[in-house]
Amino acid sequence: MYTYEQRKRAVELYIKYLYKASAVIRELGYPNRHVLVKWFKEYEDTGDLHKVSVHKSKYSDMQKQKALQYYWEHGQSIKHTIAALGYPSQTVFKQWLNTAYPDRKKYCVSGGAMVEFPQEKKEQAVIDLCSRAGSAKEIAEAHGVSRITLYEWKKQLLGGGNRTIMPKKRDAVKTKCPDKSEESLRQELFQLQEEISLQQKLRDDLQRDVYRLTLERDILEKAGQILKKDQGISLKALTNREKTILIDALRGKYRLKELLSVLEIAKSSYCYQSSASRREDKYKALREHITQIFTSVHKRYGYRRIHCVLRNESIIVSEKVVRKIMKEESLFVPSVKIKKYSSYVGEVSPAAENLVKRDFHSDAPNKLWLTDITEFHIAAGKVYLSPMIDCFDGLPVAWTIGTSPSADLANTMLDSAILTLSEDEHPIVHSDRGGHYRWPGWIDRMEKAQLIRSMSKKGCSPDNAACEGFHGRLKNEFFYNRDWRSVSIAEFISQLNAYLHWYCKHRIKMSLGGMSPLQYREKLGIGIPLQSRKEPIL
Repeated sequence: MYTYEQRKRAVELYIKYLYKASAVIRELGYPNRHVLVKWFKEYEDTGDLHKVSVHKSKYSDMQKQKALQYYWEHGQSIKHTIAALGYPSQTVFKQWLNTAYPDRKKYCVSGGAMVEFPQEKKEQAVIDLCSRAGSAKEIAEAHGVSRITLYEWKKQLLGGGNRTIMPKKRDAVKTKCPDKSEESLRQELFQLQEEISLQQKLRDDLQRDVYRLTLERDILEKAGQILKKDQGISLKALTNREKTILIDALRGKYRLKELLSVLEIAKSSYCYQSSASRREDKYKALREHITQIFTSVHKRYGYRRIHCVLRNESIIVSEKVVRKIMKEESLFVPSVKIKKYSSYVGEVSPAAENLVKRDFHSDAPNKLWLTDITEFHIAAGKVYLSPMIDCFDGLPVAWTIGTSPSADLANTMLDSAILTLSEDEHPIVHSDRGGHYRWPGWIDRMEKAQLIRSMSKKGCSPDNAACEGFHGRLKNEFFYNRDWRSVSIAEFISQLNAYLHWYCKHRIKMSLGGMSPLQYREKLGIGIPLQSRKEPIL
Protein backbone atom coordinates (compact mmCIF):
# COMPACT_ATOMS: atom_id res chain seq x y z
CA MET A 1 0.00 0.00 0.00
CA TYR A 2 1.43 3.35 -1.04
CA THR A 3 0.74 6.65 0.76
CA TYR A 4 -0.83 9.65 -0.86
CA GLU A 5 2.53 11.46 -1.00
CA GLN A 6 4.26 8.48 -2.67
CA ARG A 7 1.57 8.17 -5.33
CA LYS A 8 1.50 11.87 -6.07
CA ARG A 9 5.28 12.03 -6.38
CA ALA A 10 5.25 9.14 -8.82
CA VAL A 11 2.56 10.85 -10.98
CA GLU A 12 4.47 14.15 -10.99
CA LEU A 13 7.69 12.44 -12.09
CA TYR A 14 5.72 10.56 -14.78
CA ILE A 15 4.55 13.89 -16.21
CA LYS A 16 8.00 15.48 -15.79
CA TYR A 17 9.76 12.61 -17.62
CA LEU A 18 7.35 12.90 -20.58
CA TYR A 19 5.32 9.82 -19.64
CA LYS A 20 8.29 7.44 -19.46
CA ALA A 21 7.27 4.88 -16.87
CA SER A 22 10.65 3.09 -16.94
CA ALA A 23 12.46 6.28 -15.82
CA VAL A 24 10.05 6.75 -12.89
CA ILE A 25 10.33 3.12 -11.77
CA ARG A 26 14.13 3.23 -12.08
CA GLU A 27 14.34 6.33 -9.85
CA LEU A 28 11.69 5.50 -7.23
CA GLY A 29 11.77 1.72 -7.29
CA TYR A 30 7.96 1.55 -7.46
CA PRO A 31 5.27 0.88 -8.70
CA ASN A 32 4.86 -1.21 -11.86
CA ARG A 33 3.90 0.29 -15.22
CA HIS A 34 0.23 -0.72 -15.00
CA VAL A 35 -0.31 0.83 -11.58
CA LEU A 36 1.50 4.04 -12.53
CA VAL A 37 -0.70 4.51 -15.60
CA LYS A 38 -3.79 3.89 -13.44
CA TRP A 39 -2.72 6.62 -10.96
CA PHE A 40 -2.06 9.02 -13.83
CA LYS A 41 -5.53 8.45 -15.34
CA GLU A 42 -7.13 9.10 -11.96
CA TYR A 43 -5.11 12.31 -11.58
CA GLU A 44 -5.99 13.39 -15.12
CA ASP A 45 -9.73 12.75 -14.60
CA THR A 46 -10.21 14.23 -11.07
CA GLY A 47 -7.28 16.62 -10.82
CA ASP A 48 -6.04 14.84 -7.67
CA LEU A 49 -5.55 11.43 -6.10
CA HIS A 50 -7.69 9.90 -3.38
CA LYS A 51 -6.16 10.22 0.09
CA VAL A 52 -7.95 7.43 1.98
CA SER A 53 -8.60 4.03 0.50
CA VAL A 54 -12.03 2.76 1.52
CA HIS A 55 -12.31 -0.98 1.28
CA LYS A 56 -15.78 -2.40 1.28
CA SER A 57 -16.01 -5.63 3.25
CA LYS A 58 -17.10 -8.74 1.47
CA TYR A 59 -19.05 -9.99 4.49
CA SER A 60 -21.89 -8.31 6.40
CA ASP A 61 -21.92 -7.58 10.13
CA MET A 62 -24.46 -10.33 10.69
CA GLN A 63 -22.12 -12.87 9.07
CA LYS A 64 -19.24 -11.69 11.24
CA GLN A 65 -21.31 -12.02 14.46
CA LYS A 66 -22.54 -15.46 13.45
CA ALA A 67 -19.00 -16.66 12.78
CA LEU A 68 -17.63 -15.28 16.08
CA GLN A 69 -20.53 -16.79 18.06
CA TYR A 70 -19.99 -20.20 16.48
CA TYR A 71 -16.27 -19.94 17.28
CA TRP A 72 -16.89 -19.38 21.03
CA GLU A 73 -19.65 -21.95 21.34
CA HIS A 74 -17.86 -24.82 19.53
CA GLY A 75 -14.40 -25.13 21.08
CA GLN A 76 -12.73 -21.94 19.80
CA SER A 77 -11.34 -23.66 16.69
CA ILE A 78 -10.82 -21.41 13.67
CA LYS A 79 -10.42 -24.37 11.34
CA HIS A 80 -13.68 -26.03 12.42
CA THR A 81 -15.60 -22.74 12.30
CA ILE A 82 -14.52 -22.06 8.68
CA ALA A 83 -15.31 -25.66 7.71
CA ALA A 84 -18.79 -25.46 9.23
CA LEU A 85 -19.79 -22.05 7.86
CA GLY A 86 -17.85 -22.10 4.59
CA TYR A 87 -16.36 -18.62 5.15
CA PRO A 88 -14.08 -16.66 5.57
CA SER A 89 -10.36 -17.37 5.19
CA GLN A 90 -8.20 -17.94 8.27
CA THR A 91 -6.48 -14.57 7.85
CA VAL A 92 -9.77 -12.66 7.68
CA PHE A 93 -11.23 -14.55 10.66
CA LYS A 94 -8.15 -13.79 12.77
CA GLN A 95 -8.59 -10.09 11.91
CA TRP A 96 -12.20 -10.31 13.09
CA LEU A 97 -11.09 -11.91 16.37
CA ASN A 98 -8.34 -9.34 16.98
CA THR A 99 -10.78 -6.48 16.30
CA ALA A 100 -13.62 -7.89 18.44
CA TYR A 101 -11.49 -9.24 21.31
CA PRO A 102 -8.18 -7.36 21.41
CA ASP A 103 -7.32 -8.63 24.94
CA ARG A 104 -7.79 -12.33 24.27
CA LYS A 105 -4.91 -14.70 25.02
CA LYS A 106 -2.91 -15.49 21.89
CA TYR A 107 -0.96 -18.65 21.36
CA CYS A 108 2.22 -18.71 19.33
CA VAL A 109 4.46 -21.60 18.49
CA SER A 110 8.05 -20.69 17.71
CA GLY A 111 10.45 -22.75 15.72
CA GLY A 112 13.45 -21.37 17.60
CA ALA A 113 15.87 -18.67 16.77
CA MET A 114 17.68 -18.99 13.47
CA VAL A 115 20.93 -17.15 14.20
CA GLU A 116 23.48 -17.07 11.44
CA PHE A 117 27.01 -17.03 12.86
CA PRO A 118 29.82 -15.50 10.83
CA GLN A 119 32.41 -17.78 9.27
CA GLU A 120 35.23 -16.38 11.43
CA LYS A 121 33.38 -17.28 14.64
CA LYS A 122 32.75 -20.82 13.38
CA GLU A 123 36.44 -21.29 12.53
CA GLN A 124 37.51 -19.93 15.92
CA ALA A 125 35.09 -22.26 17.71
CA VAL A 126 36.43 -25.30 15.80
CA ILE A 127 40.02 -24.30 16.56
CA ASP A 128 39.19 -23.97 20.28
CA LEU A 129 37.53 -27.38 20.17
CA CYS A 130 40.59 -29.03 18.56
CA SER A 131 43.05 -27.34 20.95
CA ARG A 132 40.83 -27.34 24.02
CA ALA A 133 41.94 -27.62 27.59
CA GLY A 134 38.41 -28.14 29.00
CA SER A 135 35.40 -30.09 27.85
CA ALA A 136 33.47 -29.55 24.61
CA LYS A 137 30.41 -28.42 26.61
CA GLU A 138 32.38 -25.57 28.22
CA ILE A 139 33.70 -24.41 24.84
CA ALA A 140 30.18 -24.56 23.34
CA GLU A 141 28.77 -22.45 26.21
CA ALA A 142 31.63 -19.97 25.78
CA HIS A 143 30.64 -19.44 22.14
CA GLY A 144 26.91 -19.41 22.90
CA VAL A 145 25.99 -22.58 20.98
CA SER A 146 25.14 -26.15 21.84
CA ARG A 147 27.65 -28.97 21.91
CA ILE A 148 25.93 -30.60 18.89
CA THR A 149 26.19 -27.37 16.87
CA LEU A 150 29.88 -27.13 17.72
CA TYR A 151 30.56 -30.61 16.35
CA GLU A 152 28.45 -29.83 13.27
CA TRP A 153 30.71 -26.86 12.54
CA LYS A 154 33.74 -29.11 12.92
CA LYS A 155 32.26 -31.59 10.47
CA GLN A 156 31.44 -28.87 7.91
CA LEU A 157 34.89 -27.25 8.05
CA LEU A 158 37.13 -30.31 8.45
CA GLY A 159 34.99 -32.87 6.67
CA GLY A 160 33.70 -36.17 8.03
CA GLY A 161 37.17 -37.40 8.83
CA ASN A 162 38.06 -40.89 9.93
CA ARG A 163 36.26 -42.06 12.99
CA THR A 164 38.49 -43.23 15.79
CA ILE A 165 38.39 -46.98 16.15
CA MET A 166 38.49 -48.08 19.78
CA PRO A 167 41.17 -50.64 20.58
CA LYS A 168 39.87 -54.16 21.10
CA LYS A 169 42.08 -54.82 24.08
CA ARG A 170 40.97 -53.24 27.32
CA ASP A 171 44.50 -52.43 28.35
CA ALA A 172 45.18 -50.50 25.21
CA VAL A 173 46.48 -47.03 25.84
CA LYS A 174 44.47 -44.15 24.35
CA THR A 175 46.58 -41.89 22.20
CA LYS A 176 46.11 -38.16 22.32
CA CYS A 177 46.55 -35.76 19.46
CA PRO A 178 49.63 -33.64 19.90
CA ASP A 179 48.91 -30.07 20.84
CA LYS A 180 48.89 -27.74 17.85
CA SER A 181 49.08 -24.01 17.71
CA GLU A 182 46.18 -21.88 16.54
CA GLU A 183 48.07 -20.79 13.44
CA SER A 184 48.84 -24.37 12.37
CA LEU A 185 45.20 -25.34 12.80
CA ARG A 186 44.09 -22.40 10.69
CA GLN A 187 46.58 -23.45 8.00
CA GLU A 188 45.30 -27.03 8.03
CA LEU A 189 41.73 -25.78 7.82
CA PHE A 190 42.59 -23.61 4.83
CA GLN A 191 44.34 -26.51 3.06
CA LEU A 192 41.38 -28.79 3.67
CA GLN A 193 39.00 -26.22 2.24
CA GLU A 194 41.19 -25.88 -0.87
CA GLU A 195 41.29 -29.65 -1.33
CA ILE A 196 37.51 -29.85 -1.02
CA SER A 197 37.12 -27.08 -3.58
CA LEU A 198 39.53 -28.80 -5.98
CA GLN A 199 37.78 -32.15 -5.63
CA GLN A 200 34.43 -30.49 -6.29
CA LYS A 201 35.83 -28.88 -9.45
CA LEU A 202 37.29 -32.19 -10.66
CA ARG A 203 33.99 -33.94 -9.98
CA ASP A 204 32.10 -31.29 -11.95
CA ASP A 205 34.54 -31.58 -14.88
CA LEU A 206 34.22 -35.36 -14.83
CA GLN A 207 30.42 -35.20 -14.84
CA ARG A 208 30.54 -32.74 -17.73
CA ASP A 209 32.84 -35.02 -19.74
CA VAL A 210 30.69 -38.07 -19.05
CA TYR A 211 27.59 -36.17 -20.14
CA ARG A 212 29.18 -35.09 -23.43
CA LEU A 213 30.48 -38.60 -24.16
CA THR A 214 27.00 -39.99 -23.50
CA LEU A 215 25.57 -37.41 -25.90
CA GLU A 216 28.06 -38.33 -28.64
CA ARG A 217 27.36 -42.03 -28.13
CA ASP A 218 23.61 -41.48 -28.48
CA ILE A 219 24.18 -39.46 -31.65
CA LEU A 220 26.29 -42.25 -33.18
CA GLU A 221 23.69 -44.86 -32.22
CA LYS A 222 20.93 -42.79 -33.83
CA ALA A 223 23.09 -42.33 -36.94
CA GLY A 224 23.31 -46.12 -37.20
CA GLN A 225 19.60 -46.68 -36.59
CA ILE A 226 18.07 -43.85 -38.65
CA LEU A 227 20.69 -42.99 -41.27
CA LYS A 228 22.11 -46.56 -41.54
CA LYS A 229 25.62 -45.22 -41.00
CA ASP A 230 28.56 -47.25 -39.72
CA GLN A 231 29.50 -46.90 -36.05
CA GLY A 232 32.84 -45.37 -37.02
CA ILE A 233 31.27 -42.59 -39.09
CA SER A 234 32.64 -39.11 -38.47
CA LEU A 235 30.00 -36.64 -37.33
CA LYS A 236 31.70 -33.95 -39.42
CA ALA A 237 31.13 -36.01 -42.58
CA LEU A 238 27.33 -35.87 -42.18
CA THR A 239 25.33 -33.46 -44.30
CA ASN A 240 23.25 -30.71 -42.70
CA ARG A 241 20.10 -32.62 -43.65
CA GLU A 242 21.34 -35.75 -41.84
CA LYS A 243 22.40 -33.70 -38.80
CA THR A 244 18.93 -32.15 -38.67
CA ILE A 245 17.33 -35.61 -38.66
CA LEU A 246 19.55 -36.65 -35.73
CA ILE A 247 18.78 -33.46 -33.79
CA ASP A 248 15.02 -33.93 -34.21
CA ALA A 249 15.36 -37.52 -32.99
CA LEU A 250 17.24 -36.46 -29.81
CA ARG A 251 15.45 -33.17 -28.98
CA GLY A 252 13.38 -34.88 -26.31
CA LYS A 253 16.49 -35.97 -24.38
CA TYR A 254 19.02 -33.17 -24.91
CA ARG A 255 18.92 -29.42 -25.32
CA LEU A 256 19.11 -27.97 -28.81
CA LYS A 257 22.19 -25.88 -27.96
CA GLU A 258 24.13 -29.00 -26.90
CA LEU A 259 23.18 -30.95 -30.02
CA LEU A 260 24.14 -28.06 -32.30
CA SER A 261 27.52 -27.79 -30.56
CA VAL A 262 28.39 -31.49 -30.85
CA LEU A 263 27.25 -31.81 -34.48
CA GLU A 264 28.87 -28.46 -35.41
CA ILE A 265 25.91 -27.04 -37.28
CA ALA A 266 24.66 -23.46 -37.10
CA LYS A 267 21.20 -22.88 -35.71
CA SER A 268 20.19 -21.07 -38.90
CA SER A 269 21.22 -24.10 -40.97
CA TYR A 270 19.24 -26.38 -38.67
CA CYS A 271 16.14 -24.17 -38.92
CA TYR A 272 16.45 -24.07 -42.72
CA GLN A 273 16.79 -27.85 -43.04
CA SER A 274 13.98 -28.41 -40.55
CA SER A 275 11.58 -26.18 -42.48
CA ALA A 276 12.72 -27.67 -45.80
CA SER A 277 11.95 -31.19 -44.55
CA ARG A 278 8.38 -30.12 -43.77
CA ARG A 279 7.84 -28.70 -47.25
CA GLU A 280 6.21 -30.87 -49.88
CA ASP A 281 8.70 -32.68 -52.12
CA LYS A 282 8.42 -31.06 -55.54
CA TYR A 283 10.23 -34.02 -57.10
CA LYS A 284 7.88 -36.64 -55.67
CA ALA A 285 6.44 -37.73 -59.03
CA LEU A 286 9.86 -37.55 -60.71
CA ARG A 287 11.39 -39.56 -57.87
CA GLU A 288 8.87 -42.36 -58.36
CA HIS A 289 9.36 -42.31 -62.14
CA ILE A 290 13.16 -42.54 -61.86
CA THR A 291 12.83 -45.47 -59.45
CA GLN A 292 10.48 -47.17 -61.91
CA ILE A 293 12.92 -46.68 -64.81
CA PHE A 294 15.85 -47.95 -62.72
CA THR A 295 13.90 -51.06 -61.77
CA SER A 296 12.66 -51.71 -65.32
CA VAL A 297 16.24 -51.86 -66.66
CA HIS A 298 17.24 -54.26 -63.86
CA LYS A 299 19.43 -51.66 -62.09
CA ARG A 300 21.71 -51.30 -65.10
CA TYR A 301 21.52 -47.52 -65.77
CA GLY A 302 23.46 -44.81 -64.01
CA TYR A 303 22.24 -41.23 -63.67
CA ARG A 304 23.44 -40.22 -67.16
CA ARG A 305 21.41 -42.91 -68.94
CA ILE A 306 18.41 -42.30 -66.66
CA HIS A 307 18.63 -38.60 -67.62
CA CYS A 308 18.78 -39.59 -71.28
CA VAL A 309 15.66 -41.78 -70.91
CA LEU A 310 13.80 -38.87 -69.31
CA ARG A 311 14.91 -36.57 -72.11
CA ASN A 312 13.65 -39.06 -74.71
CA GLU A 313 10.31 -39.01 -72.86
CA SER A 314 10.28 -35.17 -73.16
CA ILE A 315 10.82 -34.73 -69.40
CA ILE A 316 13.12 -31.74 -69.01
CA VAL A 317 15.16 -31.92 -65.81
CA SER A 318 18.75 -31.21 -64.87
CA GLU A 319 21.23 -34.08 -64.85
CA LYS A 320 22.33 -32.96 -61.38
CA VAL A 321 18.78 -33.35 -60.10
CA VAL A 322 18.67 -36.92 -61.42
CA ARG A 323 21.98 -37.69 -59.74
CA LYS A 324 20.77 -36.16 -56.46
CA ILE A 325 17.50 -38.12 -56.48
CA MET A 326 19.28 -41.39 -57.27
CA LYS A 327 21.72 -40.76 -54.44
CA GLU A 328 18.92 -40.01 -51.97
CA GLU A 329 16.99 -43.11 -53.05
CA SER A 330 20.18 -45.27 -52.99
CA LEU A 331 19.82 -46.22 -56.66
CA PHE A 332 23.34 -47.47 -57.42
CA VAL A 333 24.43 -49.77 -60.22
CA PRO A 334 26.05 -52.79 -58.53
CA SER A 335 29.53 -53.71 -59.69
CA VAL A 336 32.08 -56.40 -58.78
CA LYS A 337 35.66 -56.84 -59.90
CA ILE A 338 36.70 -60.43 -60.51
CA LYS A 339 39.57 -62.22 -62.24
CA LYS A 340 38.79 -62.63 -65.94
CA TYR A 341 38.88 -65.84 -67.93
CA SER A 342 42.04 -66.52 -69.97
CA SER A 343 42.22 -68.90 -72.96
CA TYR A 344 45.95 -68.55 -73.63
CA VAL A 345 47.52 -72.01 -74.18
CA GLY A 346 50.90 -71.01 -75.56
CA GLU A 347 52.33 -70.30 -79.00
CA VAL A 348 50.22 -72.70 -81.12
CA SER A 349 50.89 -70.80 -84.37
CA PRO A 350 52.60 -67.51 -85.23
CA ALA A 351 50.75 -64.52 -83.82
CA ALA A 352 49.33 -61.88 -86.14
CA GLU A 353 50.52 -58.27 -86.03
CA ASN A 354 48.67 -55.73 -83.84
CA LEU A 355 47.07 -53.51 -86.51
CA VAL A 356 44.65 -51.73 -84.16
CA LYS A 357 47.19 -50.36 -81.64
CA ARG A 358 44.42 -49.41 -79.20
CA ASP A 359 42.61 -47.20 -81.71
CA PHE A 360 39.10 -48.65 -81.56
CA HIS A 361 37.43 -45.89 -83.59
CA SER A 362 35.57 -46.84 -86.75
CA ASP A 363 33.72 -44.41 -89.02
CA ALA A 364 31.58 -47.09 -90.70
CA PRO A 365 30.14 -50.49 -89.83
CA ASN A 366 32.04 -53.73 -90.56
CA LYS A 367 35.47 -52.15 -90.68
CA LEU A 368 36.83 -53.14 -87.27
CA TRP A 369 35.57 -56.08 -85.23
CA LEU A 370 36.68 -57.23 -81.79
CA THR A 371 36.24 -60.63 -80.19
CA ASP A 372 37.09 -62.47 -77.01
CA ILE A 373 35.66 -65.22 -74.79
CA THR A 374 34.38 -64.58 -71.28
CA GLU A 375 33.31 -67.01 -68.55
CA PHE A 376 30.28 -67.11 -66.23
CA HIS A 377 30.59 -69.35 -63.18
CA ILE A 378 27.25 -70.26 -61.55
CA ALA A 379 26.25 -73.02 -59.13
CA ALA A 380 25.01 -75.28 -61.93
CA GLY A 381 28.32 -75.02 -63.83
CA LYS A 382 30.27 -72.77 -66.16
CA VAL A 383 28.94 -70.93 -69.21
CA TYR A 384 31.04 -69.24 -71.91
CA LEU A 385 30.17 -66.37 -74.26
CA SER A 386 31.96 -65.57 -77.51
CA PRO A 387 30.73 -62.28 -79.09
CA MET A 388 31.84 -60.26 -82.14
CA ILE A 389 31.70 -56.51 -81.43
CA ASP A 390 31.57 -53.86 -84.18
CA CYS A 391 33.63 -50.80 -83.12
CA PHE A 392 31.37 -48.49 -85.16
CA ASP A 393 28.59 -48.47 -82.57
CA GLY A 394 29.45 -51.29 -80.12
CA LEU A 395 26.84 -53.64 -81.59
CA PRO A 396 27.34 -57.39 -81.03
CA VAL A 397 26.90 -58.52 -84.64
CA ALA A 398 27.02 -62.21 -83.61
CA TRP A 399 27.54 -64.34 -80.54
CA THR A 400 27.55 -67.93 -79.34
CA ILE A 401 26.91 -69.30 -75.85
CA GLY A 402 28.10 -72.71 -74.66
CA THR A 403 29.27 -74.77 -71.72
CA SER A 404 32.78 -75.40 -73.06
CA PRO A 405 35.39 -72.90 -74.35
CA SER A 406 36.09 -75.05 -77.36
CA ALA A 407 37.13 -74.08 -80.86
CA ASP A 408 33.56 -74.76 -82.06
CA LEU A 409 32.33 -71.93 -79.79
CA ALA A 410 34.55 -69.36 -81.53
CA ASN A 411 34.26 -70.84 -85.05
CA THR A 412 30.45 -70.98 -84.97
CA MET A 413 30.34 -67.35 -83.88
CA LEU A 414 32.71 -66.38 -86.71
CA ASP A 415 30.54 -68.18 -89.26
CA SER A 416 27.48 -66.25 -88.05
CA ALA A 417 29.37 -62.96 -88.19
CA ILE A 418 30.62 -63.62 -91.75
CA LEU A 419 27.03 -64.12 -92.91
CA THR A 420 26.26 -60.48 -91.99
CA LEU A 421 28.91 -59.14 -94.44
CA SER A 422 28.46 -58.15 -98.03
CA GLU A 423 30.91 -59.23 -100.72
CA ASP A 424 32.95 -56.02 -100.56
CA GLU A 425 33.25 -55.92 -96.75
CA HIS A 426 36.46 -57.35 -95.24
CA PRO A 427 36.86 -56.00 -91.69
CA ILE A 428 39.83 -56.32 -89.37
CA VAL A 429 39.13 -58.92 -86.66
CA HIS A 430 41.14 -58.10 -83.54
CA SER A 431 41.52 -60.62 -80.70
CA ASP A 432 43.89 -61.64 -77.94
CA ARG A 433 46.43 -64.47 -78.33
CA GLY A 434 44.03 -67.19 -77.15
CA GLY A 435 44.26 -70.64 -78.67
CA HIS A 436 40.82 -70.33 -80.31
CA TYR A 437 42.15 -67.67 -82.70
CA ARG A 438 45.33 -69.60 -83.62
CA TRP A 439 43.86 -72.98 -84.54
CA PRO A 440 43.73 -73.92 -88.24
CA GLY A 441 39.91 -73.87 -88.30
CA TRP A 442 39.79 -70.19 -87.29
CA ILE A 443 42.60 -69.21 -89.67
CA ASP A 444 40.98 -71.03 -92.62
CA ARG A 445 37.65 -69.25 -92.08
CA MET A 446 39.43 -65.89 -91.87
CA GLU A 447 41.32 -66.50 -95.14
CA LYS A 448 38.26 -67.70 -97.07
CA ALA A 449 36.27 -64.63 -96.05
CA GLN A 450 39.34 -62.40 -96.72
CA LEU A 451 39.20 -61.04 -93.15
CA ILE A 452 42.29 -59.37 -91.71
CA ARG A 453 43.72 -60.82 -88.48
CA SER A 454 45.05 -58.63 -85.68
CA MET A 455 46.21 -59.68 -82.19
CA SER A 456 47.08 -58.02 -78.93
CA LYS A 457 50.37 -58.38 -77.18
CA LYS A 458 50.79 -61.33 -74.87
CA GLY A 459 49.00 -60.74 -71.52
CA CYS A 460 48.12 -57.13 -72.42
CA SER A 461 44.38 -56.65 -71.91
CA PRO A 462 44.42 -52.88 -72.76
CA ASP A 463 45.23 -53.85 -76.36
CA ASN A 464 41.67 -55.24 -76.54
CA ALA A 465 40.10 -52.77 -74.08
CA ALA A 466 36.89 -52.14 -76.06
CA CYS A 467 35.92 -55.81 -75.99
CA GLU A 468 36.96 -56.13 -72.34
CA GLY A 469 34.75 -53.12 -71.61
CA PHE A 470 31.79 -54.83 -73.28
CA HIS A 471 32.31 -57.90 -71.08
CA GLY A 472 32.60 -55.72 -67.97
CA ARG A 473 29.35 -53.84 -68.69
CA LEU A 474 27.56 -57.10 -69.44
CA LYS A 475 28.61 -58.70 -66.15
CA ASN A 476 27.91 -55.61 -64.05
CA GLU A 477 24.42 -55.21 -65.47
CA PHE A 478 23.42 -58.83 -65.94
CA PHE A 479 25.54 -61.22 -63.88
CA TYR A 480 26.96 -59.68 -60.70
CA ASN A 481 24.94 -59.12 -57.50
CA ARG A 482 22.26 -61.62 -58.51
CA ASP A 483 21.45 -65.00 -57.00
CA TRP A 484 22.03 -67.74 -59.59
CA ARG A 485 22.00 -70.72 -57.19
CA SER A 486 18.60 -72.01 -58.28
CA VAL A 487 19.14 -71.33 -62.02
CA SER A 488 19.97 -74.17 -64.36
CA ILE A 489 22.43 -73.99 -67.26
CA ALA A 490 19.64 -73.84 -69.84
CA GLU A 491 17.79 -71.08 -67.97
CA PHE A 492 21.00 -69.06 -67.62
CA ILE A 493 21.80 -69.34 -71.34
CA SER A 494 18.24 -68.25 -72.18
CA GLN A 495 18.45 -65.21 -69.90
CA LEU A 496 21.90 -64.26 -71.22
CA ASN A 497 20.68 -64.50 -74.81
CA ALA A 498 17.65 -62.32 -73.93
CA TYR A 499 19.93 -59.73 -72.36
CA LEU A 500 22.10 -59.55 -75.51
CA HIS A 501 19.00 -58.91 -77.64
CA TRP A 502 17.89 -56.24 -75.17
CA TYR A 503 21.39 -54.75 -75.34
CA CYS A 504 21.16 -54.45 -79.10
CA LYS A 505 17.59 -53.12 -79.29
CA HIS A 506 16.88 -51.10 -76.17
CA ARG A 507 19.99 -50.31 -74.09
CA ILE A 508 20.87 -46.71 -74.79
CA LYS A 509 24.45 -45.47 -75.20
CA MET A 510 25.46 -41.92 -74.43
CA SER A 511 27.98 -41.94 -77.29
CA LEU A 512 25.10 -42.66 -79.70
CA GLY A 513 23.00 -39.72 -78.54
CA GLY A 514 20.89 -41.71 -76.11
CA MET A 515 19.93 -44.43 -78.60
CA SER A 516 20.52 -48.16 -78.70
CA PRO A 517 22.88 -49.56 -81.41
CA LEU A 518 20.00 -50.82 -83.57
CA GLN A 519 18.04 -47.57 -83.16
CA TYR A 520 21.17 -45.69 -84.21
CA ARG A 521 21.59 -47.85 -87.34
CA GLU A 522 17.92 -47.47 -88.23
CA LYS A 523 18.29 -43.71 -87.97
CA LEU A 524 21.31 -43.84 -90.33
CA GLY A 525 19.58 -46.31 -92.67
CA ILE A 526 22.21 -49.02 -92.15
CA GLY A 527 21.35 -52.70 -92.45
CA ILE A 528 20.79 -54.74 -89.31
CA PRO A 529 22.76 -57.99 -88.75
CA LEU A 530 20.74 -61.20 -88.96
CA GLN A 531 21.33 -62.47 -85.43
CA SER A 532 20.39 -59.10 -83.92
CA ARG A 533 17.01 -59.29 -85.68
CA LYS A 534 16.01 -62.50 -83.89
CA GLU A 535 13.74 -62.42 -80.89
CA PRO A 536 15.09 -63.62 -77.51
CA ILE A 537 15.07 -67.36 -76.94
CA LEU A 538 12.97 -67.80 -73.76
